[in-house]
Amino acid sequence: MTGTPAPGAHDPDQPHDLVGIGIGPFNLSLAALAHGVPGGLATAFYEQAPAFHWHPGLLIKGATLQVPFLADLVTLADPTSRWSFLSHLRSKDRLFPFYFAERFHIERTEYDAYCRWVADHLPGLHFAHQVDAVRWNAERALFEVDFTQLDTDGNAESLGRTYTRSIALGIGTEPYVPDPLRPLADAPSAPVFHSADYLEHRQQLLAAEHITVIGSGQSGAEIFLDLLRARPAGAEKIHWMARTEAFAPMEYSKLGLEHFTPDYTRYFHALPETVRNELVPRQWQLHKGIDTDTIAAIHDELYHRSLHGGWPDAVLTPGVTVRTAGRVATTKIELHLEHSQQGTRTRFITDAVVLATGYRERPLGHLLAGLEPYMLRDSAGRPLIDEEYRLVLDPAVTGSAYVQNAERHTHGVGAPDLSLAAWRSAAILNSLTGKEPYPLPRRTAFTRFGMETRKAPGIPGQAPPLIPIEQR
Repeated sequence: MTGTPAPGAHDPDQPHDLVGIGIGPFNLSLAALAHGVPGGLATAFYEQAPAFHWHPGLLIKGATLQVPFLADLVTLADPTSRWSFLSHLRSKDRLFPFYFAERFHIERTEYDAYCRWVADHLPGLHFAHQVDAVRWNAERALFEVDFTQLDTDGNAESLGRTYTRSIALGIGTEPYVPDPLRPLADAPSAPVFHSADYLEHRQQLLAAEHITVIGSGQSGAEIFLDLLRARPAGAEKIHWMARTEAFAPMEYSKLGLEHFTPDYTRYFHALPETVRNELVPRQWQLHKGIDTDTIAAIHDELYHRSLHGGWPDAVLTPGVTVRTAGRVATTKIELHLEHSQQGTRTRFITDAVVLATGYRERPLGHLLAGLEPYMLRDSAGRPLIDEEYRLVLDPAVTGSAYVQNAERHTHGVGAPDLSLAAWRSAAILNSLTGKEPYPLPRRTAFTRFGMETRKAPGIPGQAPPLIPIEQR
């Protein structure tokens, strides 16, 4: 490893307007829209991985996005952008096939191919670049970003540093493994895999005599269905269990989906912290339920396997928590379970486990240690984030640090949702430029989530009552 600047390092005398850290769909959206800002912006985006690839372990054949294709990287902010999904289809001479396919929800593999097309053609993206630290340089009134360029084997090749007026953190989430199962998941010999790595281990899982899938969300449902279809009738030997009280459908009604509008995001952000904390777990069905088509496909598959009498050897059990887990007889996995409603406990033996237990926001502490003295936090120690997606920093920091998919506690359930990617990117660019390169609608939902109030004339000596504006 040398100390020379890596390719892609910027001349310190020419600071960037924006440096993005991480290149997932959200920062890729930001990069694509930044490319279209009139007058141009000096940008650079860095990603540790050697190339763009979106959830490769879950690109199961036939699995679709849970948002329409219009929720691509740019369309809901700029339908004319050259980086739209339709532009991608046109570049591949696939517009007419897509038109006749009449698909509003595209397959995940197609979304991944679209994003890779953007990543391959959009300038200013630097893959195989690991960002090591971000600091505020008070003397220059700029952020300084240290990074390491990696070789094809992922080893450090050279060091670099660049300066920027603003940064955008889009480092994404990481697979979540519950504590009772972490020792097994970390053991290389134990067939316990997170759903993020499902396709990599699919053949090993299918070779197991008995398979257990844990988790009641969309990933758990898709994996259960894929395994079920691949096993012979009458010898499926699959158990699907989850902590939730039911294998429930995702809230997908038209008015329910308005929780993923900018209107709701603004409403949520303005709520007191305690109210926000209570709301997020109660809204799990908005983003952790199962697509109704997937539920129907599972039931259809199970039903067809019962046509000649008998029941398929597949068990679905909600309301179950894994208390502890371990190995037994060297090749078996033992799960200690508790049923929440019955209050009963039991032991369960299986040969392989898939953990469809979701994702958690990656901690920002190691990356932003240099900004720690400037960061303001809420009562739970989480970073404060303003309505424009900026970390709330000490006024001594005159630059802006934006976050993407790290603000559920301040902006609600829409934070990780692809449907808000383009709108959030446009909001960030409007804030960054101090202009409005992407005019955004003032209203996006029929639902009025809150009730505006004004002070009414009161009785002398008493606080005036608040009455709804609608009563004016």
